[in-house]
Amino acid sequence: MNSASLNLDALDPGLLGWPLAAGLLVLATHVPLGRRVLARGIIFLDLAIAQIAVLGVIAAHAFDLAPEGWPTQLAAAGAALAGAALLATCERRWPEIQEALIGSAFVVAASLGVLLLAGDPHGGEHLSELLTGQILWATPRQVAQIAGLYAALLGLWAWRGAGLGTLGFYLVFALAITASVQLVGVYLVFASLILPALAVRGWPPRAGLLAGWALGALAYAAGLAASALSDWPAGPAVVIALAIVALLAGNLLRVAARGRQR
Repeated sequence: MNSASLNLDALDPGLLGWPLAAGLLVLATHVPLGRRVLARGIIFLDLAIAQIAVLGVIAAHAFDLAPEGWPTQLAAAGAALAGAALLATCERRWPEIQEALIGSAFVVAASLGVLLLAGDPHGGEHLSELLTGQILWATPRQVAQIAGLYAALLGLWAWRGAGLGTLGFYLVFALAITASVQLVGVYLVFASLILPALAVRGWPPRAGLLAGWALGALAYAAGLAASALSDWPAGPAVVIALAIVALLAGNLLRVAARGRQR
């Protein structure tokens, strides 16, 4: 069997189906949340909350809690919710420096995580997994769990929407990020939130959501395929695919808009 057939064998739907399903679920919440984050001008909120959730996971790891068990999940969710509540309070009290406070929260959480892992011989590997994710190892159980949580969050979003207020938005955001960051990693969480939203910025709400979901789905499929064919890490491959798709789509849409104006 030659190398080309081996590469094509890597595109087996049995291998890539669940990772793609997980990516589509991540997009289900991250595209609308990303558009809201972009509109509010708090671009790095997702990085800060994701890093705080990661800090919870690292703390659970440092105290030898079960890596796949509820104690670790609760530690991640608790850390993210506490960080979200703190940043929501900061936005109400000091809105003019909110981006600086968000950036500070990110770097402090990242530094604390590094310190907690400093004595662990496998700390660098564990941190790398949390940053780049392990989407290729997504299981049906993980997909089912994240689908249940996202359905509840999307239902709440549809029911209350703007009525959630600042604190409610931050808490919903924290729960969505906590669920996704352990599956797809910090880098892909940020890319899934911001890049589709950038590509369709200025679009009407409904059309923007549908276009953002479609572009994100295309990028996830392309990134996972490239990862399988080239034996690249899946998370970074999907991030690059999201960036390329967002850049191309954004430019095409702007050219089309200028053409209609002439």
